[in-house]
Amino acid sequence: MNRILIIAALFVVPLFISAQRQQQFHKDLAKGNYSGICALGDGRYAMVDDKAQTDGFRLVHITIDSIRQRITAVCDLGYRSCGLPNRDMEDICYRPSSKTLYICGEADNEVYEYDLDGQRTGQKLAIPANIKKAKQNAGLEALTYDTCQNLFYTMTEQPLPGENTIRLLAFDDNLKLKHTYYYEPDVPTNRKQIYGISALCALGDGRLLVMERQIWVPKLKVGAKTVTRIYEVMPSDEEHFLKKKLVTEFRTRLSITSHKFANFEGLCQVSPNLLLLIADSQNQYKGVLRDWFRLEILKL
Repeated sequence: MNRILIIAALFVVPLFISAQRQQQFHKDLAKGNYSGICALGDGRYAMVDDKAQTDGFRLVHITIDSIRQRITAVCDLGYRSCGLPNRDMEDICYRPSSKTLYICGEADNEVYEYDLDGQRTGQKLAIPANIKKAKQNAGLEALTYDTCQNLFYTMTEQPLPGENTIRLLAFDDNLKLKHTYYYEPDVPTNRKQIYGISALCALGDGRLLVMERQIWVPKLKVGAKTVTRIYEVMPSDEEHFLKKKLVTEFRTRLSITSHKFANFEGLCQVSPNLLLLIADSQNQYKGVLRDWFRLEILKL
């Protein structure tokens, strides 16, 4: 069989290869373009889909065996919509004190508040005007809430035009801008790579995790690969330029024999030593990509 026929067969008959910490539950979860996830407690999570028909989020219940560090079940609890158009929702966070969710959109570069039924409350973060002008594919991508300092943190996917660093914005519980920090992203190894910030995760002790990813997709798709790195930073009033420390790094690849390629865009903390990631499958593109979940052991 020549190479063209092999590639054609690859996209007609998907081959599932399991991974130690990477799992998929396509029979239990509606396929989507999942770009953010946050924990609500009691095994419930909220996820955003950047290509959903309307603005809102999906609720799921995820059962995790913390001893074996495996997901044992995913139950789809349905989509909660406010009825407004999708605005390229990229990340989501939960504020326990108000029992409300916040979602950032890359199309409008706004962060709105929602109740647990998916309705907007009318509140939103006071995003600076220069951030609102960020290009759609380089706008607000990451969002988290730090219960230790009662601060929201958000970042754009890439630097603003003319800048080399990415601004990490901190907002207080009054939704007003309190601090601006500067984060230097990794330089892509290839100009054709997609790169940038994909998620933030507050650890509840003042530290933040910043997830960066680089993606390379060749014309024939086979050989596509990702590199995901998670860094630790500690925002402080004394230093505006953040120092980052690598926590973990992993790679995925699409080949003839393996379909574990995954563009991880969502990140949240499950327990003090466990992270949960969700991948954007582009609506399970051509039946090959999957809505992968991944567990990463946190060693800080």
